[in-house]
Amino acid sequence: MTDENARRAAAALSRPFTVRGLTSRNRIAMAPMTRDFSPNGVPGQDVADYYARRAAGGVGLIITEGTYVDHDSAGTSGRVPRFYGEDSFAGWSGVVDAVHREGGTIIPQLWHVGVTREENAPPVAEAEPVGPSGVTLAGEPKGRAMTQKDLDDVVAAFADAAAAAERLGFDGAELHGAHGYLIDQFLWEGSNRRTDAYGGDLVARTRFAAEIVAACRAAVSDSFPLFFRMSQWKMGVYDAKLARTPQELDALVTPLAEAGVDVFHASTRRYWLPEFDDADLNLAGWVKKISGKPTLTVGSVGLDGDFFGAFQGNNSSVTGIDQLLDRLERDEFDMVAVGRALIADPEWAAKTLRGSTEDITPFAAEMLKTLR
Repeated sequence: MTDENARRAAAALSRPFTVRGLTSRNRIAMAPMTRDFSPNGVPGQDVADYYARRAAGGVGLIITEGTYVDHDSAGTSGRVPRFYGEDSFAGWSGVVDAVHREGGTIIPQLWHVGVTREENAPPVAEAEPVGPSGVTLAGEPKGRAMTQKDLDDVVAAFADAAAAAERLGFDGAELHGAHGYLIDQFLWEGSNRRTDAYGGDLVARTRFAAEIVAACRAAVSDSFPLFFRMSQWKMGVYDAKLARTPQELDALVTPLAEAGVDVFHASTRRYWLPEFDDADLNLAGWVKKISGKPTLTVGSVGLDGDFFGAFQGNNSSVTGIDQLLDRLERDEFDMVAVGRALIADPEWAAKTLRGSTEDITPFAAEMLKTLR
């Protein structure tokens, strides 16, 4: 990194970011990444050490891996952390304390997997997969369509989790509404075939998500911010689109902002790609422009390949962040979420802020096996 780019990086990324009662010391967030390192759904000392190491390495905001809300069908692994039960809460309290000691802020990502749940999988083996219409993302029959009671129970589970997050000392909470999981299954026409008030046009398909947001907003204090992760693509359906135009994106994000979303976390495969033909803005840029809310961008920051390659055993090289700085300097978005680059090098943030990018450890796919 040249001296000029080092100066730009420090100026653009080291600015504090504040929303409600949360103040991150800089504009760098750790993206949520599933780990399967919490036996029986309980995060241990190793999980606390993992997140604290990134906070000590300069990350301003930690967004935890997805955590299951308290609904029988919410999860599909016995090693993904849950966000209910006193044993799990005790573990999360230790994680919060460890991150705060290193000067970071931290929010949990609250998650329900919907119809992507595997049959007979823990944490509740007998639970049936549920979703908006009882079909997979590929349109094949699976599980069952949710009843009104199911919907109400899930809304309550998210609200209870948000309240618990505040009680445990987290700095906010993120709702996982992306990547083809339950909330996103309602948002996408490919998986939502309902003919009641929760299906139909895009505005109707936002109703379930908006009810979850509103319930969480009512369950926490005014100082506690709510983040909402969203994406166009789905796992296994990478060309999916919730919104094909800025007008459709408006119909999606406006009800969510009105329900109480404070920050949108826009997940893309490559942050530098424009979302629509009308302008160079990426998804986070368009969401900010339309909603007026702060946004996080994410997608292969500091790397030369998107994350799907990592799961196929592909490594990535460290790349420059000139374009990222260009976009930050014109306030296209407000924060940058970093994933694999922080797996490879827990000090990525500190090295980037001081211009020592030549010292950054590149990502190798085998690092996914340890995630320390």
